[in-house]
Amino acid sequence: MSEDVYQLVREPIDAAGLAAQVKAPEDGAVATFNGIVRNHSRGRRTLYLEYEAYDAMALAKMREIVSEMHRQFAIHRVAMAHRLGKLEIGETSVFIAVSAAHRGPALDACRWAIDTLKKTVPIWKKEYFEDGAVWAEGEVPAVPAAIRSAKAS
Repeated sequence: MSEDVYQLVREPIDAAGLAAQVKAPEDGAVATFNGIVRNHSRGRRTLYLEYEAYDAMALAKMREIVSEMHRQFAIHRVAMAHRLGKLEIGETSVFIAVSAAHRGPALDACRWAIDTLKKTVPIWKKEYFEDGAVWAEGEVPAVPAAIRSAKAS
């Protein structure tokens, strides 16, 4: 039986490979979420995205999410990957696969995982448009205290 996977990657995510990793003979379902880069945001044409993370904390939070998934849902295995760096339109930014004996728990756990990841994991998205770039709302990286102190002086 395979182990849970949670990772930050800088190369394209192998969604099919991750989904296959969680599948086993006792499973009746593998639910997946494949978040892809779209070509628009807030009425503007998106050129590309860049993702940054506080890697150590992001991986720790992802591990917590997977642990909580096992506690809350009747699931078997989880694969969760988030891409960092520059992503083009159509590329996968985040992928989650969940296996279970039945579809209900797999689907419920997968939905809970992406919603929780978006709220709690320190990964930030910068959207690039023809006329500039912005950090996605609610995803602006925190300014470290040392930098805030230096700016205040």
